[in-house]
Amino acid sequence: QVQVVESGGGSVQPGGSLRLSCAASATIFSMNAMGWYRQAPGKQRELVAIITSGGSTNFADSVKGRFTISRDNAKATVWLQMNSLKPEDTAVYYCNAVPSWSSAWGQGTQVTVSS
Repeated sequence: QVQVVESGGGSVQPGGSLRLSCAASATIFSMNAMGWYRQAPGKQRELVAIITSGGSTNFADSVKGRFTISRDNAKATVWLQMNSLKPEDTAVYYCNAVPSWSSAWGQGTQVTVSS
């Protein structure tokens, strides 16, 4: 059974920081690239950060230079450090494999950036 549990979201002011965590079952985590996705109200879900099993990373242009992604393969955990947050970063954030697994969408964690 695939399990993904996201946490760490919250409400912050513009310019603030948050660190999201994702605990995943070994089934999905092992040997797979993992990513953080987000979905803002009325918009499609988008992939914002990717990390391969070897640690290579890539980011959407909208978050490049502000977000970092990391993983601990032994703990099957991936993190998203978000700095210099903007109101347009407001969304529900999810983690999943890249490409995503339909069975691995969790509840997500809400991030709200507002003054």
